[in-house]
Amino acid sequence: MRTDGKPALPGFEERRLGATRYFVGGSGPPVALVHGLGGIAANWRLVAPSLAQERRVIVPELPGHGGSAALPEAPSTLDPFAEAVLAVLEHEEALPAPWVGHSLGGVVGLHAAAVRPDAVEGLVLAAAAGISSASRIGEALVTTIGLVEPGKRIAPHRARVSRSRLGRTLTFGWWGVADPAGFDPEMAEAFLAGPAQHESTLQAGKALVRSDPRQDLDRVTCPCLCLWGASDNWVPLKDGMEYARRLRAPLRVIADCGHLLIGERPDAVLDAVRDFLDRVSPAPAG
Repeated sequence: MRTDGKPALPGFEERRLGATRYFVGGSGPPVALVHGLGGIAANWRLVAPSLAQERRVIVPELPGHGGSAALPEAPSTLDPFAEAVLAVLEHEEALPAPWVGHSLGGVVGLHAAAVRPDAVEGLVLAAAAGISSASRIGEALVTTIGLVEPGKRIAPHRARVSRSRLGRTLTFGWWGVADPAGFDPEMAEAFLAGPAQHESTLQAGKALVRSDPRQDLDRVTCPCLCLWGASDNWVPLKDGMEYARRLRAPLRVIADCGHLLIGERPDAVLDAVRDFLDRVSPAPAG
């Protein structure tokens, strides 16, 4: 899969396990990067290659997203999504491993950590969904987007939209990034590329709004880090504070940053993730 003629993740190899597509790059201690609702592996293009300089980075695409087929039946929980990622990591002999999950990917990581504490060494919740999305307003919003699929309407025009300041502002303003005019055009296009490939994000969206991860947080025993954009209007900072309080985890806030922090402020994300990984799964010296 390529974005504007460029590899989704430079230096990474595309692989498949059954219905799941994933990408692998680098060597060393493993780490999994899990995208958000409506995302694809390319969302990590400014994070994954840098991490791959010192670690073996595995980037799966969740069921129904990108090159991964949808689940045979609509799930009632996010467990099948966690199981899909765990299956990839087990196939790659990369368990246990720390996870970095963005938005929906963070909630998927929480499910995996609760069900398989032996498999998840640590978890970075990067603007993790699951609290506000469990509200009635969140449920209506996620379901509507899943049915209308506005991203599919924009995807054919993504190159033109992503290179226009107005296009980025209309597409990513308020909900996605704090500074859409200054948002990297190639990163914007990577986020817009997903909807054209998705088979079904509604499955994940419905499972997300049915899930309230707070009920299982006492089962999460691994170290966690909550990483949030200060200007996140999609998953508000108060959600990060609640996760941090309930998990007894540190909260690291990135100034002037919205929900798509892995694309808007990748350097700050990398600093936080590296600090966390060095504590929970140190890479060999030299």
